[in-house]
Amino acid sequence: MVQVLGIPFFDQDIDAAVTRVLQVCKDTSEAVRNETISPFSGAALWPNHCISASGAHGLVEAHNDPAFKNILQNYWLNLPDGMPIVWIGKWKGAKQIARCYGPDFFKETMKATAMLPIKHFFCGGREGVANELKQAVATKFGNQNVVGTFCPPFRPMTETEMVQLGNAITQSGADMVWIGIGCPKQEKLAYELKKYTQTKFLIAVGAAFDFHTNRVRQAPSWVQQIGMEWFFRLLMEPKRLFKRYITVIPQFIWLNLKEFITQRP
Repeated sequence: MVQVLGIPFFDQDIDAAVTRVLQVCKDTSEAVRNETISPFSGAALWPNHCISASGAHGLVEAHNDPAFKNILQNYWLNLPDGMPIVWIGKWKGAKQIARCYGPDFFKETMKATAMLPIKHFFCGGREGVANELKQAVATKFGNQNVVGTFCPPFRPMTETEMVQLGNAITQSGADMVWIGIGCPKQEKLAYELKKYTQTKFLIAVGAAFDFHTNRVRQAPSWVQQIGMEWFFRLLMEPKRLFKRYITVIPQFIWLNLKEFITQRP
C-alpha cells in the first residue's frame, strides 16, 4: 500500500486486484464448505470487504470530511482510480502501482467470473439502470451470474430499508455487491451496508453503471493515460460536473503540494 493524502492505496495493477478478490471468494467458499464459517452466521462473521475506486474527488472529500476519511482508511482496498494518484504513488516509491479505473476493474472482474460460481448484485443508478447493466454484462462479458438489482433512493436510507436491502443481498447469495451512486455516497452506503448483510465484497465503482450501459460516453484511453479524463467528462456533462471540478482539482493540487513541502526532510 502507498499513502496519498492519508489514504492507503493499492500499489499494483487491475489484474493483481482481481486476483486478490477471486482468492478471497475461493477461501471464503472453502471455509463455508469446511464449516469454519456458517452460511447462517451473522454478517460480522463474513468478510464483507469494502473496496473503493477513488480519485482526486474522493481524496478532497475525505480531506474536508474527517468521518469520510476514516471510512476510506478502514476500507479493505482503495484502488487508484485516477492517473494523478498513480503519479504520486510512483513518486513515493510504489513502482508497480497502475491505474485501477473503476469501470475497468468492474469489466475485468465480470469477465474473470463469467464461468465461476461467483454471484453479483447491482445497487445504483436511476430506476432501471441496474437492470440494464445486468443485461449489458451478459451481452458484453458473457456473465449471467447477476442475482439481484436495486435502485436506492436519492435520500439517505432508513435503518428499516437498510435491513431489507441487506436481507435481500444475503438471500440472493451474492458474493459481490457493486454500488454506483457517486462519491462519497456510494462509499458511505457500502460501509454502512456491511453491517446488515452477508457477502464477500461491497464495491463502490462510481460511473461504471452509466459507462457500461452506454448512458455516458467514456474518454478515449489516451485521454485517460495523460490524466485528462476529468476534462473530457466535463465536456460531456458540464452542468453536473463544472462545480465539482472547479473546486476539486485546485484543492487536490494544493493539498499534495502542501504535503510535499511539509514532509520534506
